Amino acid sequence: MDTIRQEKTANLIKKELAQIFMFDGPNVYDCMITVTKTTVTKDLSIARSYLSIFNAEDNDLVIKTVRANTKDIRFRLGQKVRNQIRIIPQLEFFIDDSLDYIENIENLLKK
Repeated sequence: MDTIRQEKTANLIKKELAQIFMFDGPNVYDCMITVTKTTVTKDLSIARSYLSIFNAEDNDLVIKTVRANTKDIRFRLGQKVRNQIRIIPQLEFFIDDSLDYIENIENLLKK
């Protein structure tokens, strides 16, 4: 069970990352990236964000590019939340494939 502080920190990071990807997504990654979920560890040192990627030919290539730019994304996140969080957590990015799973279930049910 997450504490209130973890939830507030996760929501703040999720909101700011969404703005970063909304601004950079079409220009840098040639696709639309949304942040579907963010969790923070108990010591607030690691933030795990799940990304949903749209209009991309290769999702794995996009997530590799995002992971390669993690340092820059963390810096930009730090500039945005520097007055609200003392230490900016390390960022980890994962593909959120729940929409693909739901679409697969719907296709199976239609058969």
